[in-house]
Parts: sequence; C-alpha cells; structure tokens
Amino acid sequence: MAWNSSDYFCDELPTEPVRDSGIILVTGATGYIGGRLVPELLHRGYRVRVMVRKYSPEHKERWPDAEIAVADALNTADLSKALEGVHTAYYLIHSMLLGKREFEIADLQAVTNFRFVAEEQNLRRIIYLGGLGQRKSGLSKHLRSRHNVAEIIKASKIPSTILHAAIIIGSGSASYEIIKNIVKNMPVFFLPRWSATQCQPISIRDIIKYLVGIIEVDGTTGRSFHICGKDILTYTDMIKSFAGLLRKKRLYIRFPVAGTRLYSYAVSLLTPVPAQITHCLMEGVVNEVICKDDSIKEVISFPTLDYRESLLRALSREEQDRIYTRWSDAYPPAHELALKLSELKSPPRFISEYSLITDKPAPRLFESICRIGGREGWFHNNWMWRFRGFVDRILMGVGSSRGRRSISTLRINDVIGFWRVEDMVRDNQLLLRAEMILPGKAWLEFRINRENPGNLNRLSVHAYFSPKGLLGRLYWYNFLPFHFIIFKNLLKQLELRS
Repeated sequence: MAWNSSDYFCDELPTEPVRDSGIILVTGATGYIGGRLVPELLHRGYRVRVMVRKYSPEHKERWPDAEIAVADALNTADLSKALEGVHTAYYLIHSMLLGKREFEIADLQAVTNFRFVAEEQNLRRIIYLGGLGQRKSGLSKHLRSRHNVAEIIKASKIPSTILHAAIIIGSGSASYEIIKNIVKNMPVFFLPRWSATQCQPISIRDIIKYLVGIIEVDGTTGRSFHICGKDILTYTDMIKSFAGLLRKKRLYIRFPVAGTRLYSYAVSLLTPVPAQITHCLMEGVVNEVICKDDSIKEVISFPTLDYRESLLRALSREEQDRIYTRWSDAYPPAHELALKLSELKSPPRFISEYSLITDKPAPRLFESICRIGGREGWFHNNWMWRFRGFVDRILMGVGSSRGRRSISTLRINDVIGFWRVEDMVRDNQLLLRAEMILPGKAWLEFRINRENPGNLNRLSVHAYFSPKGLLGRLYWYNFLPFHFIIFKNLLKQLELRS
C-alpha cells in the first residue's frame, strides 16, 4: 500500500530535518510503531537503516530507500553488524508476545546486549519509547520491564533520550482494538474497582511526531520526557466515550471482583488481541499512567489530539482501508523464525488439493483471493473457520479473530486470522502459514495457472501438513473429510466474486 502526502504526520512539525545526521537505525521496524516511524524519517530525508530479525523481500518493497540489516537483539554478533556506522538508534524492541512469564527476561537480555554493542560501536545517541507509571505505586510486570529497560539505556555511556507514554490510540494499535471490540461485543460491562484508574492516552500521530521531533531539536539529549494526549480519563470514561461515538447503548454495573487475570482472558476471547498481549497490558490497568511532567512542550510545541479526536482519526483510517501497520505485524514467538515451506528438507507428508477451471482473468482471481478473511470471512462455511479459531483461542492461541490489516490488499507477513502470509506472487500465488496451535506445521496455498489450450485458468488450493507424531496424523485424518466441503465451496466463491 503506497503512502500519499496526507499520510505523513511530521509535515505538521514545527521543527526542521537535521541534514548530514548520519545513519539512523530503527529497531523493531516491522512492529506497530517502527513501521510508521521509518517512512516518516525517509520522507524527511534521513539515511535510515531498519533492523529486522529475518529478511523478507517485502522489506525492500515497503522501504526501497532504506538499508536492511538482519539482526536479533539476543545475538551480539548480529548487533555489531547492524550498529556499525550508526549515529542514532531508536530502540523499539519489546517481547510481550512471549507472555508475561518470559518477556521480562528477554527484554533485559536484549537491551543489555544492545547497550554494550552500542558502546563498542560508539553510537552518538539512543532514543527509547517506554511506559509511564510511578515505581512506588507497584508497577505491573509490563510497565516495570519498560522502566528497567529505560534505566539500562540511561546507564549506558551513550547519551540517550527516553520518552514515557501511556496507552497509544490509533488505527491498528492493540489498545485501540481492545477498546473498540469490547464496546462492540459486550452489551453489559461489569466494572471493577480498577476501571476508575486514571490514564492519559496519546494518539499514534503524536507519538510519531515526538519521536521525530526530538532528533531535530537541541537540548533533548540526556533527558527523559512524559508524552501524553490532552485528556485525563478513567478506563470507564474511555469505554463510555467510544460507545457513544459508535452509538452503542451499554449497561454498566459495578463489580466487586478486581483481579485482572479473569478480565484479560475474557478480553482475549472478545477481541482480536491474543492472551499474551492482553495479559501484559491489562496487568497495568491498576497503575495510574498520567503525565507528571510537561517539559516536552518547552522543546517541541504542537497541539496534541484529545481522546475523541484520536478515535475518530482511527475509525476514519479503517473506513478508508489505509492502515499501514498493526499490532499483529509482530510474530508470535513460535513462528518468528519458522521454517518456510520451501525450506523443508522433504515435502510435507500430507497434501490435499482441489481446483477448478475458469475463464476469469488471473488479476481478478487474485484480487478475490486477497480478500479472504476480511469483512466477509472466507465467503462460505464461515462458521467452521470461526469454530476452529474459537477452539484455538480457548487454548490460548491466536484464534481467527485477529482479522487483517487491510480489507483489500495483502503483503508478505500480514496476518489473516490464524494464518500469516509467507509468500506472494501477484496474480499467481498466495502462500499462508498456520499460526494456530497444531500438532505439526501447516500451510495453505492458492495458485492461478494458465490452462492450455484456450484462454482459461486453473484456480487451485493446496493444504500442506507436516505432522508431529501420532497426534499430528490423527489430526490430519480427522479434518480431512471437511476439506472437500470447505475448499470446493471456497474455490467456487472465489471465482464468483472475481
């Protein structure tokens, strides 16, 4: 999806780009924040190097003017190559998808590695986006981890700038999609005591402006800043405001149970955001996260958005189908460096294939394929896909409700429910890799091939499965009878809608 002039937030900044500023490294570039920061920096004329954990042709398509460095923050050899010659680095790495038991250790190891390699490479500056919250109030593991990362960066010999923010509201953000979906899916709200906790949400466009602005203004190095939106609200206020915006009448009932574990699990079932993320985020709702320091206004002055306007901008982006990054861009840990179908040492043990011959042209068929999993679901037998996704979510998997970033377009690494785009050749192939909980590895491939003689095309779907043990083989044979029903009807609908 190409950006247009109205998509750049930083054109409204009162600052000017710094020429000859050297290489700027963006870690976490494929994530929600990093994926929006990189185009802004390139648009303002900076030399940008993006750090990704695994190379994909999609990266050069998204950022043709940026350097691509393949590195994992847990590997110091990789980091040394990625940081070589870098002037300023944005540290936007987090490990929430590992779950609350493991992400703290991974976060600390990653930032410790990054700090020492940055010192070896003599970087001039590190910029980190962390979280708000007062340590004395007993922070959640997520917020405590963010603060610990900030302290390690500040203790480095490399000058740093730390930004502390509350929840981020924008199209594709996890917090925004959680609030939107519980408002849409819950007619009755049971409000615990922590729903009265105060929060100061900030718009994604204001986050990006601050991240860019601090490298364009003198006096921000070696300092920490709180960055927030205009409104201080309770979580109840935020839910009610969104419900009013969507014209949803909801019943609100005070509830004595205050634990976040039950609520976070319920939220993971009612929203696209999986349990690993909802647990980490909702543990922090007991902590007040508001700005205690507005000194950022003295160095970068621009009007920030209020909560309602942030919601309206996000809803507008969705209506326009112009969401450039989404929380789901980050990989679940088990699939982050997953083997591709083409990398398997031997072909998958089980393959199921269905096809039909059509006179529809390949471009139209491919456009139809690229709409699967959107607002119309999988076009036929949607209940089967939803049921499989629901079972996966019950088992703490990603489920099918993750939806997709864009209604009509796809790129490599996009998610479609419990699938992720592994490969794509326009007008010819779409290969999806399964990310649900499975006793094995699975792929789903759509192909369009020319049939000779005549001006006809073969539209086909292939299901591949590499089982793990006896349970994997039983799983395949259990679902095999449903393939005929699902895939034959899916092919007919793809042709009909092309």
